[in-house]
Amino acid sequence: MRRLLRYDDGLWGTFWIAGMGVLLAWDLAFLNAPAFARLVEALANTLFGATLAVLFTLLFGWAAGVGGYLFEQHKRRLPSLALSYFMNLIRSIPQMIGILGGYIVLTILIEREILQSQLVQLLWMSFTISVFTFPELADVIRERIEYYRRSDFFDAMLCSGVRESRIINFDILWKNSIAHIAQKLVSTFAMAIFLQCSIDFIISVGLSTDVSLTNFPVTLGGMLATMDSKQDILAISMLFEEIGYWPNLLFRHLQGVSAAFSLVFTLVCMYRVSNGLIRRHNL
Repeated sequence: MRRLLRYDDGLWGTFWIAGMGVLLAWDLAFLNAPAFARLVEALANTLFGATLAVLFTLLFGWAAGVGGYLFEQHKRRLPSLALSYFMNLIRSIPQMIGILGGYIVLTILIEREILQSQLVQLLWMSFTISVFTFPELADVIRERIEYYRRSDFFDAMLCSGVRESRIINFDILWKNSIAHIAQKLVSTFAMAIFLQCSIDFIISVGLSTDVSLTNFPVTLGGMLATMDSKQDILAISMLFEEIGYWPNLLFRHLQGVSAAFSLVFTLVCMYRVSNGLIRRHNL
């Protein structure tokens, strides 16, 4: 435990777990049962969806990074151009616009009763987010491969009869680049939460009548869009008029404040964990 807390990433990771535990314990004690159950469901769906997005990003980013390198090295011109074109096309689309398009498709599928399972809906949402986040991981993987490709270590292992695919996947990426990949995945986790909650908030507030009526899995973003939560958040402005009003935020306006705090606290902690991984590697 002491070794874990020596670095900022371990310290902030532990701080996030402890902070979320304290928050949930407080909500369990003072928030009414239906609101608490909805908050827990929203938090679980948000974290689960972000985790799925990270797994998809790792799968697609690893495949695109390694595949792109091998295509170029082995003169596979057509697959290399196709992959490069596809990734440049994704980069040219703003993330928020692209993900919103994926949610619109999901809305149509739900309205036509093609996708009814909330698990499948979360998978779709996470997949959509990962499509617009995996190119960054692919770039990191390509950079790490190119860095070691220029060293004697790579040629020496080839001359020893080790397969190129094993050198890249195991010796370069797994043994010597896992810190870089982990840092990017933590950043992706935070980005997935931000994008998911932003889009869910937009959808829940309502871009149109049809979209507003769609029953998406509840997330922190969707929960913040409810009338009760918006009133709870607006109650924070009362502190500017009466500083003694703050205890009411911890009891009367607990649902919205807890949802907002969970989102902001998670993003801040993940940002610090990501930076801690960078500093640890630089050390």
